[in-house]
Amino acid sequence: MSDLSEEYRLDYFEEHGFRRAECPECGDHFWTLDPERETCGEPPCEEYSFIDDPGFEEDFELGEMREAFLSYFEDRDHTRIDPYPVAANRWRDDVLLTQASIYDFQPLVTSGTTPPPANPLCISQPCIRMQDIDNVGKTGRHTMAFEMMAHHAFNAKEEVGDEYAYEGEVYWKEECVQYCIELFEELGADPADVTLIEDPWVGGGNAGPAFEVIYKGAELATLVFMQFEEDPDGDYEIKGDTYSEMDTYIVDTGYGLERWTWVSQGTPTVYEAVYPDMIDFLTDNAGVDLSDEEEAIVHDAARLSGNLDIDDVDDVEAARGDIADELGVEVESLRDLVEPLEDVYAIADHCRTLAYMLGDGIVPSNVGSGYLARMVLRRTKRLVDNVGVDAPLDELVDMQAERLGYTNRDTIRDMVRTEVEKYRETLDRGSRRVRQLAEEYAEKGEPIPVRELIELYDSHGIQPDMVEEIAAEHAVAVETPDDFYSLVAERHGGGQAFEEEDGLGYADRIAELPETDKLYYDDQQRTDFEAVVLEVFERDDETFDVVLDQTMFYPEGGGQPPDHGTLSTDDVTAEVSDVQIYDGVVVHTTDEDPGKGEFVRGQIDATRRRRLMRHHTATHVVIHSARQILGEHIRQAGAQKGTESARIDVSHYESITREEVKAIEHRANDLVMDNIPVNQSWPHRHEAEEEHGFDLYQGGIPPGEQIRLIQVGEDVQACGGTHVARTGDIGAIKILNTERVQDGVIRITFAAGDAAVDATQRTEDALYEAAETLDVSPEEVPETAERFFEEWKARGKEIDDLKEQLAEARASGGADAEEVEVAGTTAVIQRIDADMDELRAQANAIVEQGSIAVLGGVARSATGSASGTESGEQEGADGATFVVAVPDGVEVNAGQVVGELAGRVGGGGGGPPDFAQGGGPDAEKLDDALAEAGEILQGLTASEE
Repeated sequence: MSDLSEEYRLDYFEEHGFRRAECPECGDHFWTLDPERETCGEPPCEEYSFIDDPGFEEDFELGEMREAFLSYFEDRDHTRIDPYPVAANRWRDDVLLTQASIYDFQPLVTSGTTPPPANPLCISQPCIRMQDIDNVGKTGRHTMAFEMMAHHAFNAKEEVGDEYAYEGEVYWKEECVQYCIELFEELGADPADVTLIEDPWVGGGNAGPAFEVIYKGAELATLVFMQFEEDPDGDYEIKGDTYSEMDTYIVDTGYGLERWTWVSQGTPTVYEAVYPDMIDFLTDNAGVDLSDEEEAIVHDAARLSGNLDIDDVDDVEAARGDIADELGVEVESLRDLVEPLEDVYAIADHCRTLAYMLGDGIVPSNVGSGYLARMVLRRTKRLVDNVGVDAPLDELVDMQAERLGYTNRDTIRDMVRTEVEKYRETLDRGSRRVRQLAEEYAEKGEPIPVRELIELYDSHGIQPDMVEEIAAEHAVAVETPDDFYSLVAERHGGGQAFEEEDGLGYADRIAELPETDKLYYDDQQRTDFEAVVLEVFERDDETFDVVLDQTMFYPEGGGQPPDHGTLSTDDVTAEVSDVQIYDGVVVHTTDEDPGKGEFVRGQIDATRRRRLMRHHTATHVVIHSARQILGEHIRQAGAQKGTESARIDVSHYESITREEVKAIEHRANDLVMDNIPVNQSWPHRHEAEEEHGFDLYQGGIPPGEQIRLIQVGEDVQACGGTHVARTGDIGAIKILNTERVQDGVIRITFAAGDAAVDATQRTEDALYEAAETLDVSPEEVPETAERFFEEWKARGKEIDDLKEQLAEARASGGADAEEVEVAGTTAVIQRIDADMDELRAQANAIVEQGSIAVLGGVARSATGSASGTESGEQEGADGATFVVAVPDGVEVNAGQVVGELAGRVGGGGGGPPDFAQGGGPDAEKLDDALAEAGEILQGLTASEE
């Protein structure tokens, strides 16, 4: 294996007098100009030395530091690039959030498939790293939301020629390190105070040598030289895997804007430098007021807070104890002082994170990036409540959204308010589950484990500290790891995108064929063509896959089903039942073999094609109309076009009202009646992104330098489907239904053209049938149906009242009831053959009289009576059921009693201590079980004592 250390030996270091040393504290190798330096300079090997002693000649605010960096590299022939959204899944399908500036150029640019927007370039890219969430507020330096200032150069080896979208070397390691050191000098730093730690980088199947750039204890930059790819036969071993050299090699740097700003100001933590106004507001609002002596302790603790990084220490609280010892204060006193401030810091950071997420169109939900937004929001709400901030969360997030310049602030606030209300409802349900868990683990004598904490958070949004409070009431410990939220985020992180297997046994042979000429893009209205058969593959099911030199058949893709039709020769007419595309080769599935080398005439099913074209174009019109009515956050989350109807799933944080549906429908049909042209074009990807942004990719991310755009009025989308020539060709658009298919996603189902007429007629038919049944006119159906419904509800209430009266009567004078004394209270044991509602009503009536209710019975069914026999057999019976209810203050566990009774009839049951129900299939043993109920009650009571 080759030694990676040679990759770090640069001519620049030798020419400028740098030396390589090994840190005696951590063992890392680093480069320095200081002949006296011993350690690498990074905490915990060294403390921050810039606090109260700023590291640069001037103090910078965020905007000033960003401009200083970008201007520095513009002056050195780098092109400034506008930042991308924090929602990385807007332009790539393998990750959820933008975590580094290089994400903007993966995978198409880094693989050499497409050129970068400029080369070299510089950028200041907003990023979100969920894995840092547990460090925020504690270490003094971590922010979950941050801007990564960066400069990038994309190089390809000369010998590969024009195989990649860029060629030759722009610059490499020597120039990169020189740019970095000279930037420090330009800002007034002494290069002798800078160390460059050797730290190989790996990620996404690539790797390379890298330098962590440390200045006065702060890591201010990382210089990555991406030059290797994973290869089992490679010559380089890096962090346990083997790699070989790539044909392309990329300068990938990252300079943390917040940290550079912090070092320039020398504040105790990064948060005062980044969020000064908000921290002042939060501390004042929450009443966090420290004396001069307390301020001094907190200030000194900040210098040492770099030692609290959960990635570097096993126990954060133990590390806090070490800091307290060094400061000469009790750890409890230190914790009381710093924890409110840590919460305030985290709130400021999290609100900025939410502003980025919601401002860039991420809608809180229970999946993907929406889940991560919800997680941050709920944690922020909990922190706000903990520290006592008396301000609505939407107002706090709006402070950051305003500072970041978002124009959709009303929608952001609305989303936050909606989520806070959902969170309250979830907490009400979840707290009951926590109490059940606490009781279970109290009985086991075990702490509540991490897996249960994560499940409680995932299912109910319950934060660990709330679990700890409830568990303490039951004397149960809770295992809460320091990196809890990182574990949750990891569980919902973006998955790696893998190519799906095509399932063809002859994929290699298809790959050898030339790409099919796609005639359906040249003339989308045409339905006939001529072609030559290049290859025929026989399938196992006696059908054939036919490859032509050109085709008018549209292959399935982008939610649009394939065309159907025929391929004909003089001797054969083959029905085309499916069309797929594999790496540019279109494959037609037929029921006959037209013959390799034959000349064929293709005929598309014109009716099917027209309906699919209408529905595909209508999809663009509907989502554009929905954005105009509901807000700019509306984005496609899936779509499927059919011949009878189509559907589009959109991201939205609440249900769509009937009024909104009508407004969307009107707006869509206005576009139809305007009869505007539907245009297609093939611009360069970067030109299209620069002009239209990443909303282009509503239906997926197409490969290649040139992308196909479909423009319908103001709506522009990258799309590979077939479309009508003008919006008037769509015909009417009718929204058939809207429904929530998952949290944060609404499905809009609609029909267009003649399919819309068919759908409307089906609805009218149903209305007329209902009118006929009710013997009223169609216009009178709603009023009549409402009257019948109210009468039905009233009768149901009467029945419930009668059941309660019957229960009270039975409770007062049930001759067949057995009474026993249990725990100083009378227990009423009784068989009542009735449904569960009646049993519950009877039990409540008995409890209201101060007695324990133990009721069992066989529910009446449609095929039998409840009269029964001595053996308890019931014709048409469904099994035995039990209900146990216990008055307040009585030491009897209803859930345990029901469990014992249900077990005797072959079933199970349970519930909280005051009310439980259950049952089993063996109705014959019901009476025997009730006969033992007294002993069961007394036995369980005795065991409790």
